[in-house]
Amino acid sequence: MKIAFVKTGVAGIALAMALVATPAAAKEITLGIVAANMQYPFNAAAVRGFQAEAKKLGAKTVVLDGKGSVEAQGNAIDDLISQKVDGIGSILLDSVVAKTWVDRAAENNIPFVSVGVQVGDPDKVPLRQVYPKLTALVTRDDVESGELAGELAAKLLPKGRTAKIGIVEGTAGVAAVKQRTQGFKEGLAKMGAKYEIVASQPTDWTAEQGEAVCQNILTAHPDVDLFFGQYDDIGLGCSRAVRSVGSHAQIVTADGGSRRGIEAIKVGDMAGSVCSEPETIGRLSAKALYDAITNKNTPKAQLIMYKQIAVTKANLSQCQPQF
Repeated sequence: MKIAFVKTGVAGIALAMALVATPAAAKEITLGIVAANMQYPFNAAAVRGFQAEAKKLGAKTVVLDGKGSVEAQGNAIDDLISQKVDGIGSILLDSVVAKTWVDRAAENNIPFVSVGVQVGDPDKVPLRQVYPKLTALVTRDDVESGELAGELAAKLLPKGRTAKIGIVEGTAGVAAVKQRTQGFKEGLAKMGAKYEIVASQPTDWTAEQGEAVCQNILTAHPDVDLFFGQYDDIGLGCSRAVRSVGSHAQIVTADGGSRRGIEAIKVGDMAGSVCSEPETIGRLSAKALYDAITNKNTPKAQLIMYKQIAVTKANLSQCQPQF
């Protein structure tokens, strides 16, 4: 009886220790997110959504800012890898250089999600192809975004003559820039528009450069009929340039739907935009990382997207601004 009692006691103690130890021993999940530049409202909103979803899932977050520098962003991602975080998300500044960052994360068995930016050479990577070492690409369809803007623009162009269009791009080297222009042309063609692109120039995605580029285009082509801005801030800057010279050029944007962009459409400074949901992208990115960490059977190289709509003054209520 004594021996049996001792055995039962040891088992009971072991079980009690296991019950006490399990919660303490459970590994806390840490997700890192590296923005392109937290000064960009889109980035700030995506990070906000990422943090909110991580908190909901019970994970910690580490937020780092690339501050518009490819080198700084690369260093930030390297820091997260060295810290051995459980997963990394990033709003990438350079689609080509990003491959090396994703590769390093994969070598260290750290899931990596690209937040809103395709990885790989924009001139070589097929549309919607996800880099194989990514856990997921979480984004809107940038070709669709451009196409919706093109269809909207076609309705605004003058009839009976070839319209003149200026394209105000984002930063060169980002896959979305080429894709939005491609989609914009497809949207115009779908609507049977007659047009000529008189200028196409890059910016750093800011209103200041949007204004400067549009001023340059208006100086060279004062009769331009419409500007296509690839981001709301670009369109807002462009609208200042248009007003300053008394031009009647219309402005439409892709990746729009910001609070200031919605207000600009309300007052007539911009004609319309394609509603973007950066907080949604951030939330979906955190969820994709968490799933990959907690379930090793989660598929790799997922493409995760949401449906987009174009908005004008007539249907603004359909776009709830997230940035």
